[in-house]
Amino acid sequence: MTPRLLGNPDAATMLVQMVDDHDLALIENEYRTIASSCPGRDFSLLTVKVDAWDHDLSPWTSPPVFGQTPFGDGAPQTLSFLRDSVIPRFSSGRTSLYLGGYSLAGLFALWAACNCSLFKGVAAASPSVWFPGFVDYCKANPPQTGAVYLSLGDKEEKTRNPVMATVGESVKRIYSDLSSAGIPCTFEWNEGNHFRDPDLRMAKGFSWLLNREWK
Repeated sequence: MTPRLLGNPDAATMLVQMVDDHDLALIENEYRTIASSCPGRDFSLLTVKVDAWDHDLSPWTSPPVFGQTPFGDGAPQTLSFLRDSVIPRFSSGRTSLYLGGYSLAGLFALWAACNCSLFKGVAAASPSVWFPGFVDYCKANPPQTGAVYLSLGDKEEKTRNPVMATVGESVKRIYSDLSSAGIPCTFEWNEGNHFRDPDLRMAKGFSWLLNREWK
């Protein structure tokens, strides 16, 4: 996994995002969009490029829902790598850490918050919460974080894949469960399918968290 830091390395707030090559191609626009949405706010954005997406970000093994490759169980190792190696390298003296991600990285961000209290907030944009067993897991192990942002494209649940078609109901259940648990959260619908404007959707999530902190 390869980390890269954008922004002020001495900022007191750091956003952390697991990414792939597609995310990296859009990351500078995402950073600029966050900065323009949070004027005067000092922050950095730490991206960590994932080597094996379906393995490194999955909390447990699961059959494939498309293609032939099953999901792995690498999320615990990825979280340990973040917590023990990457974040200490870049976050010396920081007081606020936020974790976010798109698609399966959004699922990972929620799962990570269910398993540690390191992050002040989580932004999960178009998260893969259709992942078998995750909704019940999240309810039984509420995120240990101060705020959660959730979003979904309004066409994402309109798919022929029966597993992925549950994403709309799943994210609404998670939002309801978080609200019932007293965790500050918001849920936003975006226009389009899963592949539309991932950088802008992530920017919305991180901006909501940052503006909430600095109110």
